[in-house]
Amino acid sequence: MSEKFDFDTIISRRNTNSYKWDTTPDDRVQPMWVADMDFHTAPAIVDTLARRVQHGIFGYTHVPEQYYNATVEWFSSRHNWKINPESIIYTSGVVPAISAIIKAFTSPGDAVATFSPVFNCFYSSIRNNGCAVAPIPLIIINNRYEIDFGALHSTFSRPDVKMFLLCNPHNPGGRVWTRNELMQIAEIAQNNNVIVVSDEIHCELTYPGYSYTPYGTLPHNLVNNAVICSSPSKAFNIAGLQIANIVACDKQMMQKIDKAININEVCDVNPFGVEALIAAYTQGGPWLDALNKYLYNNYLFVKEYCDKNLTPLKMMSAESTYLAWIDCRELALTSDEIDVILQREAHIRVSPGNIFGPEGEGFIRLNFACPRKILQHTLPELGVLIGRNIER
Repeated sequence: MSEKFDFDTIISRRNTNSYKWDTTPDDRVQPMWVADMDFHTAPAIVDTLARRVQHGIFGYTHVPEQYYNATVEWFSSRHNWKINPESIIYTSGVVPAISAIIKAFTSPGDAVATFSPVFNCFYSSIRNNGCAVAPIPLIIINNRYEIDFGALHSTFSRPDVKMFLLCNPHNPGGRVWTRNELMQIAEIAQNNNVIVVSDEIHCELTYPGYSYTPYGTLPHNLVNNAVICSSPSKAFNIAGLQIANIVACDKQMMQKIDKAININEVCDVNPFGVEALIAAYTQGGPWLDALNKYLYNNYLFVKEYCDKNLTPLKMMSAESTYLAWIDCRELALTSDEIDVILQREAHIRVSPGNIFGPEGEGFIRLNFACPRKILQHTLPELGVLIGRNIER
């Protein structure tokens, strides 16, 4: 008999020091912005952490062999990616990992390429290391993002471009990059000596009919200049436990990353993150499968509602994540203006699209990882945008 997991119960997160909820001062506002979920995590993780709490001592943590074994087995069995456990570097999060990797392989004044729109912390990680952003605009074809390989080749050919940050699957567009697309990226990067850093934090959250391809499964001759970052934080809703892994495909690269991790002082992790990762990767599969079914049905619900009731808003077709990327450009309002209207009049907080790069202007990102009753209640409120024009 299959396990039954509850994703329908509405759980109050107010007054828990939640960044998503408790930095939204108006209690009437439904936060649908930060990318964490309003569900309990897998019961196996909760039980594991409860046992760890009972011990009562939370000193400096040694990461055990079981941690590496759990990671290797998970990616092997679910994604056919055979990871050498000696190539894994643990750290406190994917964003600190990316910052350390940039530090390891670039110098101030270099350029780092990335698609646009893309996860907003890519930009801050690049600039905080004294580098320039080299954006490669994605193009919209049939309501989904596609790669402009001509622009990618042109950007990678620039002598100042040393690195490319990839979001695989893509945030905020929800694309699951195909093996063929990744092969083309890898070949162009290899030919131009560009290091590829693939952020694969959303890799577990794919929809039926789509399959995530780990960048590390490409032919070795194409990934010996690549670094892959992963974490169970998005899929299992444990971002606050601060745990992530870096997989370097080359030993010398690994040594440079390890040095940068120590320079950035993000080499220590907390005991709860270690225990949660082991529990997630050894016992969390059934819960994750149930979650993905629920999220996919939420996606269909939001997409159908937008298509039927919220013209001229257009929700992009997605293949993964729990983030709706909604094109509002026909409203002739900026992303910031839309954000103001939604908080003030609809009592919904979203992520304004312009934080994801210039190509995100006029879009909003809406997090639908919540009980469906909340979507049924809040989506009609988006109608305040229709026919509106804010005072400028």
